[in-house]
Amino acid sequence: MTESTIISKIWNLANVMRDDGVGYGDYLEQITYLLFLKMVDELNKPPYNKNIPLPRIKDVEGKEIPDGEICNWENLTSKNGAELESFYVQLLRTLSSEKGMLGQIYAKSQNKIQDPSKLLRIITLISNEEWSVMGADVKGKIYEGLLEKNAEDTKSGAGQYFTPRALINTMVKCVQPKPMKTIIDPACGSGGFFLSAYEYITHHHKLDREEKKFLKDETFHGNEIVASTRRMCLMNLYLHGIGEIDGEPLIKSSDALIAAESNTYDYVLANPPFGKKSSYIVTNEEGEVERDDMSYNRQDFWETTSNKQLNFLQHIKSLMKIDGEAAVVLPDNVLFEGGAGEEIRKQLLKTTELHTILRLPTGIFYANGVKANVLFFNNKAASKKPWTKEIWIYDYRTNVHHTLKKKPLTEADLEDFVTCYNSSNINNRKETWSEENPDGRWKKFTYEEIIARDKTSLDIFWIKDQSLTDLDNLPEPDILAQEIIDNIESALASFKEIMKDLEN
Repeated sequence: MTESTIISKIWNLANVMRDDGVGYGDYLEQITYLLFLKMVDELNKPPYNKNIPLPRIKDVEGKEIPDGEICNWENLTSKNGAELESFYVQLLRTLSSEKGMLGQIYAKSQNKIQDPSKLLRIITLISNEEWSVMGADVKGKIYEGLLEKNAEDTKSGAGQYFTPRALINTMVKCVQPKPMKTIIDPACGSGGFFLSAYEYITHHHKLDREEKKFLKDETFHGNEIVASTRRMCLMNLYLHGIGEIDGEPLIKSSDALIAAESNTYDYVLANPPFGKKSSYIVTNEEGEVERDDMSYNRQDFWETTSNKQLNFLQHIKSLMKIDGEAAVVLPDNVLFEGGAGEEIRKQLLKTTELHTILRLPTGIFYANGVKANVLFFNNKAASKKPWTKEIWIYDYRTNVHHTLKKKPLTEADLEDFVTCYNSSNINNRKETWSEENPDGRWKKFTYEEIIARDKTSLDIFWIKDQSLTDLDNLPEPDILAQEIIDNIESALASFKEIMKDLEN
C-alpha cells in the first residue's frame, strides 16, 4: 500500500469516528496505543528479536493475574465484539502502570471508542501494515498529518500544543543546530522543534555512526505535563526514528518550572504554553472551588512572579550552557510588562546577548488572539558589563495579514527574515530600514536606546499602519474580521487577568 493510500485510509477513518462523536484527539490516542503495540509485536519477531517484555493482564488493584493473558498484539487481534472491548480496557489499564517508554505512552489511557466494531476496524487497518519496515519519513508524515488535523479541531483545544511548522523551521534555520549537541524544549507539545532540528542536522551534515547514535538517543530532552500531548510527542519522535521503543522516555512528565534542571544544554528551542498566569485549584473553607495564582520560588530566578511566560524565560536562561543558544516564542506582555517583567528584561540584557527579535503577525496560531515574538539570545559567562550591545528587530507584523486556512504562514513568507538574520555572521548585518525607506522591516537598536525606554520595553515598532491611512489597501473582509476577533480576544484575556488581580 502506498504512503498516500495509508494516509487517506487513516484520515477517512478519523472522519468516520468523528461523525460518531469521537474527536481527532481521542481517535489519535487510540491510534497511538494500537500502533505502539503493533510495532512492539513486529520488533519481538525475526529479524529484530528484541524480546521487549510485556506484562500479563492486571486486576483493578494493579496485581498481575497469574493465568491472565499477556498484553500483546496477538491476544488483542484474536478477539472481537464485547470480548475485544473488555480485553482492550484491561490492556490499557495494565500497560499504564508500566515503567519507561511503555508506561509513558499508556499513561492515563482510556478506551474512547465504545463501538467494538469501530475498534476492530482500526485494529485491522493497523494490522494490515508492516510498520517497522516502513520508512521513518512515511510513518512520520502520517502521524504529523494526524497531529495537524487534531490541532485544527478547535473543540479539542490541541492547537495550543501545535506551533506552526513554518515558524519552527525558520527558527531552526536561524539557529543551525550542530551534531553532538544537546537540545531541550521545556514545554515540547507534540515535538515539532525536535523533529525540525533532527531534519536540519541530518540534511546539513554527513553523520558518522557515533553522531547518528547520539542524535537518536542523547540529543533531545524535554518536558510535557499533559499526558495525552506527551504520549503523542513520544510517538511522533519514535516514528521519525528518535528514541528506542524499549528505552527510557526522552520527555519528562514533571512541571519544568518546579525546580532547576541538573543539566544544561547547548540549544533551547521552545514555545511555552499560552496563558499569562500559573495557577492551581484549591477548595476553601466553605467548600467552594477557587483558583490561586502559583509563584515559583526558585533561588536561580531573578524575580518571583506568577506570570507563566516570565517564569519560562527565567527557566530557559537556567537551562543554557555558558555558550548555549536559545530561540523562544513569547507573547507581547513579556516585552513590555512592568515590575518583575522590567527587572527580568534588564537581567536578560546583562547576562545574555539578546541579539534578535522577530515580531510575529496574528492569525498564525491555532489559539486565537495571540500576539507573539521570537527572541533569539546567546548565554554568556558572568561579566560586569552587559553582554547585549544591540538588538536587531524584524517587524513581520505591521501590515502583514495571515489566516490559518486561506493564507497560512509559509517558510517563504519568512525567507527575507532568514536572509537578514544572516546566521553565518550575525555581526555583519545591514538594516533595510532607513530615513529614505521608513517601511524597512529590519532595524537595530543599541543597548543604550533600549535601557532609556520606559520600563526597558522591547515592544518596538516603527512602520506606519496602512489600514489607518490607506483605505484602498485594506485586507480581504474575512482577514480583517479575523484580525478584529484576534484583537478583541487578546484584550479580553488581558481584562480577565486584571479581574483576577482585583478579586485577589
